[in-house]
Amino acid sequence: MNNQKIQKIISGKFFDFLNEIFQEAVFSLLANKVRSSLAVLGIVIGIASVIIMLSLGQASQKSIELQIKSLGANLLTIMPGASRTGNVREAMGSVESLTLDDALAIKKEFSSDYINDVSPELSRRAQVVAGRNNTNTQVIGVYPNYQVLRNIEIENGHFINQFDVEGRRMVVVLGSQVVKDLFGEEVNPVGQTIRINNKVFDIIGTIRSKGGSGFFNQDDMVYVPLTVSQRVLFGVNYLSLISISVKDEKLMNEARDKIGYFLLARHKINNPYNADFSIMSQADILQTASSVTSTFTNLLSGIAAISLLVGGIGIMNIMYVSVLERTKEIGLRKALGAKNKTITTQFLIEALILTLLGGVLGIIFGIVFYFILSLILNFSFLISFSAIILAVLVSSAIGVIFGYYPAKKASQLSPIEALRYE
Repeated sequence: MNNQKIQKIISGKFFDFLNEIFQEAVFSLLANKVRSSLAVLGIVIGIASVIIMLSLGQASQKSIELQIKSLGANLLTIMPGASRTGNVREAMGSVESLTLDDALAIKKEFSSDYINDVSPELSRRAQVVAGRNNTNTQVIGVYPNYQVLRNIEIENGHFINQFDVEGRRMVVVLGSQVVKDLFGEEVNPVGQTIRINNKVFDIIGTIRSKGGSGFFNQDDMVYVPLTVSQRVLFGVNYLSLISISVKDEKLMNEARDKIGYFLLARHKINNPYNADFSIMSQADILQTASSVTSTFTNLLSGIAAISLLVGGIGIMNIMYVSVLERTKEIGLRKALGAKNKTITTQFLIEALILTLLGGVLGIIFGIVFYFILSLILNFSFLISFSAIILAVLVSSAIGVIFGYYPAKKASQLSPIEALRYE
């Protein structure tokens, strides 16, 4: 008999052996449906949690990235710095160090070589009232060029113009969320009036929705002329930030350095470490935002991983109980000549079936639940395929790791003691 025939016989016997063991494992699990279902449920919850958490993290990171990019191309943002008390550095923006003269000087100095335009801005939260409705929102004092720098699209009416700024006209442009909060859905409020800090403003335009949430909701903002926000609403002469549109992405770093040293000279600061301002690019903001979302995603994934661990321990406990309940059966099989590896293999296959079934159901439930969640939270439906692969690998590993001890315990039972077990 040649080697090929021998290999076919061995291979055939091996697959027959596995098929027999698999059928016995399935029969045993079906004989205890409730117990098997509870074991699977733990894995389903753990796998679904991992998929939902990782997918939510990726979707939120993508959403933040799109929002930051929608603010405008090649944008540098100059913000007031942080004051110091001894060696203690306070929060960013605690120094009132930026003025309109700074913005105009930057535009005059660098408009020919580095920048397209400069937008001075003053941002404060205030109560906005329309009739019986009111909302606390972000009021931003701007120049007309803010619309171009920040990619603002008008839904109704028009944006603030130079005449509004120079004449300190009491006019306002509303974000789409503010329109909904004050006037309801599908309403054009242009021509009506609202009150901001008890001052009456005429609505001259509304902004097309950009999307957003939380403190970074670009739709939950209202815009007034910068001169009105400084002189009438808040009584200040400083700026919250200065936005700068750079001519070319390749010039971003060079423009940031040049503008930084220019402002240091204007503010009579010799040591850059003591700068009373900071300059950030969109890449810097995106990196910071991504770092925050990644941290929360990892935290939530860790909690989901604990669910998987609990599910694995549940499977181990259930398999161990199964060993105890089937002690006599194991003893009888060993007395009839069943080998240790046969007993071990059967219990391992039972654990693997439970975990793989839980993994598949967990993936299905995770995707379905995340789809519903994405509709509710208005997130993009972005499934993490790495999470699905991880779920399959982890569920298989759980079956082997947590199923091994009960399987080994079963295979080591003495046939005589097993037959005597009550």
